[in-house]
Amino acid sequence: MINIVLYQPEIPGNTGNIMRTCVATDSKLHLIKPLGFSLDDKHMKRSGLDYLKYLNYEVYEDYEDFKSKNDGVYYYLTRYGDKPHTTFDYSNPDENIYLIFGKESTGIPKEILGDNLDRCMRIPMTNKTRALNLSNCAAIMVYEVLRQQNYNKLLKEEPFKGKDYLKKD
Repeated sequence: MINIVLYQPEIPGNTGNIMRTCVATDSKLHLIKPLGFSLDDKHMKRSGLDYLKYLNYEVYEDYEDFKSKNDGVYYYLTRYGDKPHTTFDYSNPDENIYLIFGKESTGIPKEILGDNLDRCMRIPMTNKTRALNLSNCAAIMVYEVLRQQNYNKLLKEEPFKGKDYLKKD
């Protein structure tokens, strides 16, 4: 299973967008407190639209609480990582993969990263910006895992208008 972990997220719009990505990819969302918003926040609900009823998520009191309840392979996305996100092997669909993202203002604490240097990664980019938007990073990472797993059970055809929609009559 693919798991997206948000360590102390601060911006409801980012979390709402990530919620939608989780629903679209059949991934589980893990939120580690403190949260910078209420889960009832109107901005978050707007980002998640009507998909929130399908969201699989859990909230934790702190990082230790999260770790005590979740076994699997942890990957840490950080601008300080020295390995591209594509260098890791996520191809085993039976493995519980946890993609861990830090809060928007300060990222994942150095103490956590320092204990896990072999699993720290970075999405390559220019030196003109510190980082990409959190929800964009989450989408990039989830789809890299899915690509390596041949998209698991996700639909590869549009389910509402059908695979022949673009064909001429």
